[in-house]
Amino acid sequence: MVGSAIVRHLTQSGINAESLVLKTHQELDLTDQAAVQSFFAREKPDQVYLAAAKVGGIHANNTYPADFIYQNLMVQANVIQAAFQNGVQKLLFLGSSCIYPKLAPQPMTESALLTGPLEPTNEPYAVAKIAGIKLCESYNRQHGASHGIDYRSVMPTNLYGPGDNYHPQNSHVIPALIRRFHEAKVNNAPTVTIWGSGTPKREFLYVDDMAAASVFVMNLPKAVYDQHTTPMQSQINVGYGTDITIAELAQAVSDSTGYQGNIDFDTTQPDGSPRKLMDSTRLNALGWQAQVNLEQGLALAYQDFIQQNSL
Repeated sequence: MVGSAIVRHLTQSGINAESLVLKTHQELDLTDQAAVQSFFAREKPDQVYLAAAKVGGIHANNTYPADFIYQNLMVQANVIQAAFQNGVQKLLFLGSSCIYPKLAPQPMTESALLTGPLEPTNEPYAVAKIAGIKLCESYNRQHGASHGIDYRSVMPTNLYGPGDNYHPQNSHVIPALIRRFHEAKVNNAPTVTIWGSGTPKREFLYVDDMAAASVFVMNLPKAVYDQHTTPMQSQINVGYGTDITIAELAQAVSDSTGYQGNIDFDTTQPDGSPRKLMDSTRLNALGWQAQVNLEQGLALAYQDFIQQNSL
């Protein structure tokens, strides 16, 4: 989803599509070290946007913790090492808001990293993403001066939009709700039941905004990036700026799909963190701001779901 959005943004910005080196998961398994090394040796890219990851919602993270930590660690280590060995000087790593402690003060600033326990349901994924940040920082510290490398990290809040995964069990909250409310509308179901109490608050960012932020941070002059970060706390948060409760989100998704029934909450299911709002002050001060509000984004996401499921 994010990689496709970055490609859209780059091509819309005037980058020649032929200059972009693109591979699907079927064409290149990033957990295969030898395959990744061969790819970089052959293609010799100038810049790398590392958006690839194994992702999912609470159910998927709880069910497949070994897959989430192993696959993400392997992808990150393989790509960053191969990039370095093949002369890539500019790399942008995309992390996640779940890197911050479960009970981090809200909104979460970059300085909250490693200050407390993580949310247990997605700890393996979060640990992998923290490792990705530290990989970038460590390569910069050891090889920045000698090899001119500049590896940066951005931490997106919850993302949604075109190209999302709408799997009924393994998807994130917005695509899961879109599918659930759409199917309830089609089947004239009187009620849709949502996991948890509905009280946790979450922030959501449309994926094309994330793509724009990624390119923006990648292209910042090094002196400017260094001025706003430190060598061992170099990640930059990317958020929309406001959050809503899951109950409010469910109503918004219901409205976007045209569902007319009731919404119930199953309080026997986990809530996850009570609140996850990113402090994007650092990025905003650099001159970037999100453009797509939730109502607009949900309408576009629902169009994408319909298109994906009409093929």
